[in-house]
Amino acid sequence: MLPNRTVPFGSILLTLLHNYLNMGKFSTIFKSSVLAGICIGIAGFGYLALGGVVGAVLFAFGLITVVCYKLKLYTGTAGFIEKGQVGDLLLILVGNIVGCLLVALLARVSPMPLQEAAQKILAGRLAIGPVRAGLLAIGCGFLMTTAVTFARRNQWLPLLFAVPMFILCGFPHCIADAFYYLTVPFSFIKENLGSVLLLYVCLVIGNFIGCNLYRLIMIGEEKV
Repeated sequence: MLPNRTVPFGSILLTLLHNYLNMGKFSTIFKSSVLAGICIGIAGFGYLALGGVVGAVLFAFGLITVVCYKLKLYTGTAGFIEKGQVGDLLLILVGNIVGCLLVALLARVSPMPLQEAAQKILAGRLAIGPVRAGLLAIGCGFLMTTAVTFARRNQWLPLLFAVPMFILCGFPHCIADAFYYLTVPFSFIKENLGSVLLLYVCLVIGNFIGCNLYRLIMIGEEKV
């Protein structure tokens, strides 16, 4: 006689409920990350349009909006994730890129020379190489975690200083760069696709290290 392998109805119900809740979590994180990408994309749009110190200062709008709405931004989350949340962080990265893509589509139909400005940024990143760009991205990650930490305590000045600082210092922000790269003319991307992908991976890693620099250095110490 075959053993009874009937699964209790309650167990099936709990499994379905668990899967449903996980899908709900997936949907919430993804939608929040897309909105965060849109915020950064709009900030990048302004920077490409104005440039210089004024554009760098106005870029702070993106991160202020993300923090105020508590949206999921890669560089605003990477420094605070706990064990087992790496999958969530990758989902946030994808959602951020999707949000940037939506704004990049607007940038492509703008009469302003945004594509040329974006190509200049990308060409500059490629010129210094993926390793050096990735190392510079560590500075941006550190600034972002610091800025978000203070903003969560309703102390906004560090954020207002940190955003122009990472731009003017040439510290790449992987989500802002995603918007720039998606705005660049397709012909330039096609010619340099392999180099661009390698560059972007290095920026993501560099930002992650920078976002966690405090935790890496102060490992075992009490949090401030």
